[in-house]
Amino acid sequence: MPGGAGNPGRVASPDDELVGVARDATTILEVLDGFERAGYRGQFMCRADGEIECRACRQRFPAEAVGDAQLRRLEGASDPADMLAVAALTCPRCRVRGTLVLNYGPLASPEDAAVLGRLESSPPPDPQAVPS
Repeated sequence: MPGGAGNPGRVASPDDELVGVARDATTILEVLDGFERAGYRGQFMCRADGEIECRACRQRFPAEAVGDAQLRRLEGASDPADMLAVAALTCPRCRVRGTLVLNYGPLASPEDAAVLGRLESSPPPDPQAVPS
């Protein structure tokens, strides 16, 4: 399912809302629970230079290597300055599906900002590609 305007190739979140900033009181726990129900049970971490580390296999890879990322941005229901993004992705090495929580905006670390920028600018997945 295509993402929102200006964000081609991104897909909807598990609860079928278009990628973007949540306009409701959805919490991060609800978003993580939705992705977990959709099969994203692993975890990832941001690393320097726009890399992501898979917690299952410890492989590091550039964020742009993830072609199937689903992205959901949240602002805190009680504090709009709480700016978080949850990315659901698949490790290119071990194929575990999991989530990565990132800060964005003025409180984002350099690592979070680099990874988020690369995830947002990576091309959509090739539907003809066969997973290795």
